[in-house]
Amino acid sequence: QVQLVESGGGPVQTGGSLRLSCAASGRIWTSYGMAWFRQGPGKGREFVAGIGPRGVSTDYADSGRGRFTISRDNAKSTVYLQMNNLTPEDTAIYYCAAAPIRYIGWDVTSMRREDTIAYWGRGTQVTVTF
Repeated sequence: QVQLVESGGGPVQTGGSLRLSCAASGRIWTSYGMAWFRQGPGKGREFVAGIGPRGVSTDYADSGRGRFTISRDNAKSTVYLQMNNLTPEDTAIYYCAAAPIRYIGWDVTSMRREDTIAYWGRGTQVTVTF
């Protein structure tokens, strides 16, 4: 069974940094795009960043572009989200997600749609204080 387990969340002050990790188990790694989503208090879940299977192509929501960096280590079956210059608006539960590549011409931006996601982690809480 495929499992995605996030770690690295916690409290941080405004302007600080965190690196989230997501470890994947199961035989999915090299044929899946990976993404991070988040859900803030009283808000719906939103796309944060995505990365293709080889780690070459990436996509970012406007909210994190220039501050967040997604990467993956295929040898460790782990995807990361480095978050810098955090603000209270970044407070949310951050979810790791895996999307299968089902067709020729698949693009990393397709993971912005939740209906492309096959597996979800349970989430890790990030709280940014003033």
